[in-house]
Amino acid sequence: MIYIKTDSEIQKMIEAGKILGQCFDFLKEHIKPGISTWELDHLAEKFLKHHHCIPSFKNYEGYPGSICASVNDVLIHGIPSKDIILKEGDIISIDMGNIYHGYQADAARTYGVGEISKEAQRLIECTQKCFFEAYQQAKVGNHLSDISAKISDVASEYGYSTTKEYGGHGIGKEMHEDPFIFNYGEKGHGVILRRNMCLAIEPMIHQGSDKIRQLDDGWGVASEDGKLTCHFENTIYIDNDGPHITTIDSIVEGYLSNVER
Repeated sequence: MIYIKTDSEIQKMIEAGKILGQCFDFLKEHIKPGISTWELDHLAEKFLKHHHCIPSFKNYEGYPGSICASVNDVLIHGIPSKDIILKEGDIISIDMGNIYHGYQADAARTYGVGEISKEAQRLIECTQKCFFEAYQQAKVGNHLSDISAKISDVASEYGYSTTKEYGGHGIGKEMHEDPFIFNYGEKGHGVILRRNMCLAIEPMIHQGSDKIRQLDDGWGVASEDGKLTCHFENTIYIDNDGPHITTIDSIVEGYLSNVER
């Protein structure tokens, strides 16, 4: 069942998203060679708690971290560890969420560690483009699959593949609500989008095959072929004038400023 939010609920989600965006900008300054993913987890948790938020990932269905820290071929759900030390040329996807006054925000970013290859940078750029073009489809009267189709269309233009098993979702008081949002599909299918629907749209892109493997820890999911993967996600709400992103950091601000020019 899809839960349509009230205007006051939307405002609370905007507030939650603002703090999460600030957390990403804080955290990215620490993403350098030599830092462990455990340290990044500690920093994020401390930041969110200082801003009166609950880190929504911590203990969610038993997950041990406040962030998911997924390095290189690890697509999602990488568990932070003192043993995983970032090195020059890595890419890392940080997925995290927070609860503020009972309402959630959920977002993900992929960052380069130091100097990265042109191939890795191209993958990151593609994944961001997948999101920004897909989220523009989240308009009143459009179909849910219009979002999905745009993600796969953009990925295909770059010669990349999209994850088939995982995708975006509704969000509100709960982190995961209906509807599920596939990262592939054809336009014109699924529910009709309405005002005050809240969604987490999250392209997950593979440099190579879309086949995946489960890590031994039972959480992490990696590419089967060992090639790079990338993740970019934002929480949005739909209004009569179009979609709006709640999880605004410097990356989103840069995109929005270019659009407004």
